Amino acid sequence: MTTDFDKAGEILERARQAAIDYYRLTGKPLGITGEIGEYLTARLLGLQLVDAREPGYDAIDDGGRKIQIKARSIPDAKRRVGQRLGSIRLDHPWDCVMLILMNETFEPQAIYEADRSSLEQELTRPGSRARNERGALAVGAFIAIGHEVWRKDEHSP
Repeated sequence: MTTDFDKAGEILERARQAAIDYYRLTGKPLGITGEIGEYLTARLLGLQLVDAREPGYDAIDDGGRKIQIKARSIPDAKRRVGQRLGSIRLDHPWDCVMLILMNETFEPQAIYEADRSSLEQELTRPGSRARNERGALAVGAFIAIGHEVWRKDEHSP
């Protein structure tokens, strides 16, 4: 299935605005960060999104790499401390993980990439139950392992 980026973008823009309004009203997130992050990462980096619920990965690139996409909306870059990624499962097929960081209005700020071998090494390193059992990695640790592949300041008009 090929995603119509224009149509998806229109729908996600409405959802994004609803999420912003909901957060301002209740102080709680609406829970669409992952979907917005996948769409933005694919659009910004020219990736092809795969069918929903594909075990292990969300997109493929021109070289056929299977890419898992993680997304975080962080209002202030200084508040990354304590933020964790969702589970990175080593028992599923994927070649790399990309992390898109967005501000409180879901505008992309940066995208980082880490390869499978580096992540496997970090996730299996002794010392953290969250990391070892649940595949939960801190945002800062991911950034330290990976490398930046996109930054807003460098790609803004």
